[in-house]
Formats: sequence, structure tokens, C-alpha cells
Amino acid sequence: MKKLLFTSYFLLLTFCATAQSQLVNLTDVVPDAILEIRYYSTYNFVGQRIDGYERPTALLTKLAADSLRAVSDEVKQMGYRLKVYDAYRPQKAVDHFVRWAANLSDTIMKPYFYPELDKSVLFVQGYIAEKSGHTRGSTVDLTLFDMKTEKEVDMGGTFDFFGPESHPDFCGNPDTDTFIGTYSPAGRTITPQQFHNRMILRKAMLRHGFKPIDTEWWHFTLKDEPHPDTYFNVPVK
Repeated sequence: MKKLLFTSYFLLLTFCATAQSQLVNLTDVVPDAILEIRYYSTYNFVGQRIDGYERPTALLTKLAADSLRAVSDEVKQMGYRLKVYDAYRPQKAVDHFVRWAANLSDTIMKPYFYPELDKSVLFVQGYIAEKSGHTRGSTVDLTLFDMKTEKEVDMGGTFDFFGPESHPDFCGNPDTDTFIGTYSPAGRTITPQQFHNRMILRKAMLRHGFKPIDTEWWHFTLKDEPHPDTYFNVPVK
């Protein structure tokens, strides 16, 4: 039994070491990136620090970090810096989200992140899931920071807002960068400039090998991610 336990422990340590070796500190590769790691703080849709976030830092696979460096170099020429909200996310953090979503009485952050949604629909509508692309190490949530105004660029909506207002095609066509203008069921809209700002980020990310999703303007995954089937669980530190 002792031998079996030792072997299992050794394999676990080996796996953790291997997983950690696949990830790099983002700011070592993109030193100009600004970090605001929301899941290390209490300002997120849960309202508390999320399991697995032991330091307010961002980790990515080296391949994803190198591609993000190219994005950073491009947007700097336009007067912007990248501001990162989340990158690699351990599976224990995803498990924390799942437990939180199952507790329907905990709605302390509802006014800020899902004011029009009943918490019971978060699973059904795909806002919370048991697996996340972030856990594979090549997905990043980010925005632009204007170096002239020293403020975040106005995207017309906040990171992690659950609703159609966060969709890249809200009020426009992202494939043609065309503003159309419409309202969400809650009566919200964004301006042509806010839509254009979202497209600046989107086009820069796409030019350097990232792909978007249909529900979050801030979320991008490296197309050729090196670990498409691996969900890591080493802590963010």
C-alpha cells in the first residue's frame, strides 16, 4: 500500500511539474501588459477570490504568449497597451464556478454581472460550464488601455457581463467592421465608437493567430494551441 501511495504521489508531482513547465509568466514575454487578474480579487461575478489563483499574475503557454507579444507590439504603435483580466485558469477554478452556480441563493454580484438573468439559467445558456478553454493554457481575456488618456478603452460593456451586450456582433457585423445599431432586450446599446474599439482589439488578435468566440468580445484562443485536449490544474502562481 505504501509503495502504491508513493507511486501515485510521484506521478502527481511529475504531472504538476510537467504542466507548470508548459506555462510561462505572461509579463516575462509581454512586459508592457497590464494585469488586472479579476479572479484573484473579489471584483468578479462570484464576489470572492477564486480557487487556484494564488498570485495576481497571468500564465500562458509559450506559443500563446509569443503571439500575444506580436499583438502588443502592433497595438503599441496605435497608442495602446494590452490589459489582461485572465489567462490560464486551473480546473479547480472552473470547479469553483460550478459550485457557485449551483448555489442559487448566492447572488451578491448579480447587479453588476448578470442583472437581467436568473442565476438558474447560467448553465443552460452556457455562461458556466464544467470545462473551459482557459484551462488548456492558450486562452486570454483582455482589453485595450489608452496610453494617452491613461484609461481603459471604452468598449461599451464590462468584462464578464452575462448578456447579449457582450457579444462581438452586438450592434454590428464584426466580419465587416460595420456598425448597425440595435438594442438588447434590456434596452442597452453601444455607440459606433464603442463598437469600433472592440473591432480594433478583435482585428489585432485575429491577425496574430487568435480566434474569437461569439459571446464575449474580450475572449480569444490561439488557433494552433499546443494542448487542445489537456486541462491543467496547477495553481496560478
